[in-house]
Amino acid sequence: MPTSSETPDNSAVAVVCVECQNGVLGPDSVLPSLAVDSGDLITHLRRLLDAARSSGIRVVHATYEGTLGAKHIGTARLWRSLGPATAHWAPGATATQVIPELLAPSDLVLPRHHGLFPTQDSELLAVLEGLGVRTVVLTGVSLNLALPHTAGHLTQSGFDLIVPRDAVGGTPASYAEQVLNNSLAVLGRIVTVDQLISEWGDEPQKRSIPQ
Repeated sequence: MPTSSETPDNSAVAVVCVECQNGVLGPDSVLPSLAVDSGDLITHLRRLLDAARSSGIRVVHATYEGTLGAKHIGTARLWRSLGPATAHWAPGATATQVIPELLAPSDLVLPRHHGLFPTQDSELLAVLEGLGVRTVVLTGVSLNLALPHTAGHLTQSGFDLIVPRDAVGGTPASYAEQVLNNSLAVLGRIVTVDQLISEWGDEPQKRSIPQ
């Protein structure tokens, strides 16, 4: 199981992008209010992902590809609107693809076909652990539901959590800020994209200092 670290080794860090896909944050989003209220998330996230890759940090995209014809699991009222809106989603569909400007050939894409967040009964945590990841930088959407559940599951499973406040989104924006400050802040470290980019840029120098 992952262990806590004050200054994580870049090779043990992964950026996990939750549902940064065309059907969620793109022009044809099934959640248009979320897409609008997420503002400059994609711009900030692109900078973060470019810096992560340059620093040897793995980028993982957790996407939703539809139920493959199965029934939705659970009784969440949200499925009343999302179910019909995503009924045509399938592997390879435009809506299920990662937003192109956020994807690189070295990235890992782990789709799911059930549930409202990417960690329950999926391979995501097992894959991260197998890769030697101990610290997860959680990004994407949304702060309304998926990200708080994912953050809780990550920390309960022993991963250290970092959340860049300008690389996550929710709706309305004022509520998203409250979730960051009052919920996610008790689970992990809240930072900005610029802070992380600066820290990752300093990492080679830190490693070269004699111990």
